[in-house]
Amino acid sequence: MRLIPLGGLGEIGRNMMILEYDENIVVIDAGLMFPEEEMLGVDLVLPDVSYLAERKEKVLGFLTTHGHEDHVGALPWILPKVPAPVYGSRLTLGLIKNKLREHRVIEQADLREVKAGDVVELGPFKAEFIHVAHSIPDTTALAIETPAGMIVHSGDFKMDQTPVDGRPTDMARLSNVGDRGVLLLMSDSTNAERDGFTPSERTIGDAFQELFGQCPGRIIISTFASNIYRIQQALNTAARYKRKVAVIGRSMINNLTIAQELGYIQVPGDILIKVQDINKEPDEKLVILSSGSQGEPLSALTRIAAQEHPQVKLKSGDTVILSATPIPGNEELVSRTINNCYKHGARVFYSARNRVHASGHASREELKLMLNLVRPKFFMPVHGEFRHLALHSEIAQDVGIAKDRIIVTDDGNNVEVGDGTPHFGNKVPAGYVFVDGLGVGDVGSVVLRDRRVLSQDGIFIVIVTVDKDTGKIVSGPDLISRGFVHQQTSDVLLDSARQQVLQTIDGKAGHGPPEWQVIKSSIRDSLSKFLYEQVRRRPMIIPIVVEV
Repeated sequence: MRLIPLGGLGEIGRNMMILEYDENIVVIDAGLMFPEEEMLGVDLVLPDVSYLAERKEKVLGFLTTHGHEDHVGALPWILPKVPAPVYGSRLTLGLIKNKLREHRVIEQADLREVKAGDVVELGPFKAEFIHVAHSIPDTTALAIETPAGMIVHSGDFKMDQTPVDGRPTDMARLSNVGDRGVLLLMSDSTNAERDGFTPSERTIGDAFQELFGQCPGRIIISTFASNIYRIQQALNTAARYKRKVAVIGRSMINNLTIAQELGYIQVPGDILIKVQDINKEPDEKLVILSSGSQGEPLSALTRIAAQEHPQVKLKSGDTVILSATPIPGNEELVSRTINNCYKHGARVFYSARNRVHASGHASREELKLMLNLVRPKFFMPVHGEFRHLALHSEIAQDVGIAKDRIIVTDDGNNVEVGDGTPHFGNKVPAGYVFVDGLGVGDVGSVVLRDRRVLSQDGIFIVIVTVDKDTGKIVSGPDLISRGFVHQQTSDVLLDSARQQVLQTIDGKAGHGPPEWQVIKSSIRDSLSKFLYEQVRRRPMIIPIVVEV
């Protein structure tokens, strides 16, 4: 039995796990990741599925645990390469359908609805979906019967005893699976640093209730667009205080519409209004529900905080409730949004200072509980950065799993499990695939390196026209600088740089037919050295030699 993670180990996001036995493959989740700070200009990061694409006829299906972007967001790009049935709960498939429709690949998708308790047979695999509590409805863990033994994948979960929908994690079923004997448990490590238990989602409804009573003006609530329970509690609290609700942000509107159509959100009465009508309501009777809790540059809340939103302008007396914690890497963007809100006179309540967010992931005591319920022979921590995986492995040792039975691995590693000790097979490609605009995979490390150089020291272009027979200069050199120095204030530097280019070309001319690549390289080298000596900067230098 081979387990191959294509994403989600050593990072937050891109969750994707391959289970392979003989010539049969099933895939658990297919998520995306949002770009890190050094990924300049990149929109999204996908898993590398070249291993799957080469074996697409062996892929029996995708098993999805829930509808969050980091678990299903990559499907619009993956399904055209690896066409296989996608199994998921009603809400999960509703969110997937919307994404596939946006990318115009819905026609070729084979979506098959399941519910908690259902069992799906795929070749030698028999997968049971088990209900777990999370921050979105219809979340499931997976108990997969394989020829090598039972494998349990926790998905994202927490042991919330008072969930908003009244459906706690099915611990009885997990324990029953544990009684049957489990070969391997793969468990969510996101909150392996946090002691105790994760607060119940219902506590956020209580926090909203308390804050609404303190807010005389407009209330702007921003949360993850996929946090259906949080949206429901915001709507319920607004109705209790007789406030109207306007929803802004494309993802927030889409998810609310889908959840409402499928019956996962009940909108009390007629409290929803169009964003165009917000000025018709008095401030003390208005709630604005917004996306952008991660400070994304073009999101609704970021534009509101910067006074750039066409309909919503912040003013003194407004209250902003940031009901989310920053995803690692987004801290600076979120801080900027909070600062901008304060700058324009709003009060801000956010997770670092106020209890306005509850994680959807299990903390340390809940992780121990999952391990004790399932009682696996082997354990693999998944879904987290390396420190989370390492800490989760320590938790497993605390509950009695021997260190040599714990597999802490990395994306692309081929882990083979069976009767004996797990061992590693050949590594498979599992790097980043970048989405930039309409381009997928055409931005690589070289392009990112060039963007980094351009962002740090700018660009310096040299254009010179030369005689193709003698190599003598006919005109130029012309120098164009962008992001390096202001041309109007650097005439002396540019004149000196021009002389440097002339000397370099004259030194190469007159020795037979010119080697243009050699001349270009010489211009680049001499100019780079000269500019560094003058201003201690290394711009990207592009010599353009025109022959006549």
